[in-house]
Amino acid sequence: MKNELTKAELEILRTLWKLGASTVRQVNDEINNERDVNYTSTLKLMQIMHEKGILKRDASQMKHVYSPAEAEDKIKGNLLKNFVNTVYDGSPSKLVMQLMGGKKNSKEDLDAIREMLRKLDGK
Repeated sequence: MKNELTKAELEILRTLWKLGASTVRQVNDEINNERDVNYTSTLKLMQIMHEKGILKRDASQMKHVYSPAEAEDKIKGNLLKNFVNTVYDGSPSKLVMQLMGGKKNSKEDLDAIREMLRKLDGK
């Protein structure tokens, strides 16, 4: 799978992560809860995503059922890695400092970050 996705491709993936394996109609109906999208637009984009290897398609039934070709965590990890490489010169610490520097952080968030750092330091 490529490391960059369009906004519309990501919207379809998020919908499939929410619903699980689904038909084009199910995906389109879910997206239409947020904004109006023509069925044919969703169909064409999902077909293109299948051709790119982003989606798998089960054609064993009359209605094709689509699902992401890779696990959600792997896709998100690849997208995040590409983002960090592109925007933060490959430095995760620059990203974290940007995220944490501009706002007041909750005690729970800070505790979770400290715990994650302790675990990483223990590896």
